[in-house]
Amino acid sequence: MVYSPQLLPVSGAWPLYLIMDIYSRKIVAWEVHEAESGELARKLVERALLREGCWHNPPVLHSDNGAPMTSYLLKARLAELGMLMSHSRPRVSNDNPYSESLFRTVKYCPEWPSKGFESLTAVRDWMLAFEYAYNEQHLHSGIRFVTPADRHRGVDHERLAHRKLVYERAKRQNPRRWSGNTRNWEVTGPVSLNPGKLQEIERNKLAA
Repeated sequence: MVYSPQLLPVSGAWPLYLIMDIYSRKIVAWEVHEAESGELARKLVERALLREGCWHNPPVLHSDNGAPMTSYLLKARLAELGMLMSHSRPRVSNDNPYSESLFRTVKYCPEWPSKGFESLTAVRDWMLAFEYAYNEQHLHSGIRFVTPADRHRGVDHERLAHRKLVYERAKRQNPRRWSGNTRNWEVTGPVSLNPGKLQEIERNKLAA
């Protein structure tokens, strides 16, 4: 399983710090605060590691080049944890396609308040509801229309196998509806982000 969280604050009145698993697309941790800081980023990373049960085997953390993510406080803590870190290249937005897609989904959600949020509490309540809907109900096109939570739990194989049988049965019953094969319901494989850069980090780590 490829597990590479994203830590990205959204600019605005209340920055959103969010970590996602790019393999499953699941939101694994998030917080909304009144300001950006390396201390807040550090605490969120620690909470995510505890929540995911990978404190002693941390994944690679990829992020943009914002001040909280490049702060000495965060870097020092990640070094203590043995957690590798990768950053997007400056002015190259497609280095981070998974998080860009997620934040687009957040901003274009039909429930997004057109007049903004009235308070920090309102933002947090909204994100709590969004997290549940996105992880547990949203059928993600990038992972064959299963939910991020199902893929994270490893039950997407079962879901997709059942769906494949349903489609094949429908084709046998009414073949004239099908001009070719049914849709591909095979489980999508591992994903990567800045693979060249991550390999370089691994080499440097071994050489140190």
